[in-house]
Amino acid sequence: MRLSVLDLATVIEEQEPREVFQASVDTARAAEELGYARYWFAEHHNMPSILSSATSVLIGHVAAHTSSIRIGSGGIMLPNHSPLVIAEQFGTLETLHPGRIDLGVGRAPGGDRETFLALRRDPAAAEYFPQDVAELRDLLGPAQPGQRVRAIPGTGTNVPIYILGSSLFGAKLAASLGLPYAFASHFAPAALDDALAAYRQNFEPSEQLSRPYVIVAMNVYAAQTREAAEALLTGNLVRMARGLVSRSGSPVPEVSDETLLASPVGQQVRSMLQHTAFGTSDEVGEGVRTFAEHTKADEIMVVTNTPDVEARIRSYQILARATGITG
Repeated sequence: MRLSVLDLATVIEEQEPREVFQASVDTARAAEELGYARYWFAEHHNMPSILSSATSVLIGHVAAHTSSIRIGSGGIMLPNHSPLVIAEQFGTLETLHPGRIDLGVGRAPGGDRETFLALRRDPAAAEYFPQDVAELRDLLGPAQPGQRVRAIPGTGTNVPIYILGSSLFGAKLAASLGLPYAFASHFAPAALDDALAAYRQNFEPSEQLSRPYVIVAMNVYAAQTREAAEALLTGNLVRMARGLVSRSGSPVPEVSDETLLASPVGQQVRSMLQHTAFGTSDEVGEGVRTFAEHTKADEIMVVTNTPDVEARIRSYQILARATGITG
């Protein structure tokens, strides 16, 4: 089974940012030793609990402290950037760490409208996502005769591009361009089956990819006991619920965690994390295998979203052994 890791660089109030980045390095090193295929970071902005905003910088830092695991973005929110700038950034990363850099791109802004405007981007930028992806691929490909603008470095690096999505739009775009497709089922599961079917049915081979390649994401919380794993999951549910309330502009209610999770916003978060395996080795192993069989995915990208780095690494260790990617 091919497994990878998505890291949100999660922070809680008493942590310093430097501690969070060191935790990412430590987790990536552990994932490398355990046999995970790749380690991705997601671009988010103006979210107090997530520190992966400068995604390409963080990728470079973690790549410099590992040696073989692929490091990349899951993803860069392309409407926030010009394709040329991203081609230059990832061309630089590929030059520094040849054969180890992935470029996953999505069309969501990675933040609210006010943040998007603070990035000095056109609110309609997402409408140009297909053209931006095509331009990005050209900038990372071989130089063409008469080409006036080149990514330096970047031209000829052929950094592999992945389309990220949670709807049929991204699935059909990835299929038409012959690119790998990664579905964000760890927090947006609704269109999973329809999107994968659309991608596979409409796939057209390209120079990068001869057949469909699917990555699906899921949450995993593994521990020595089911109770410990459930505590990790519950902690994330509570943080997400409080975050949703806070971002809506409403005051976060001073209620117990149980009351919060029983509320409509708590139920919304549980629905978002529908694809989650938690428990002991046998339980998470079975949960991941069942999800893999259901989706027929080529790769599972797992998320253990907890600021407790020791618990996170332990979760990935238990999962690796349960699924057979390590001894």
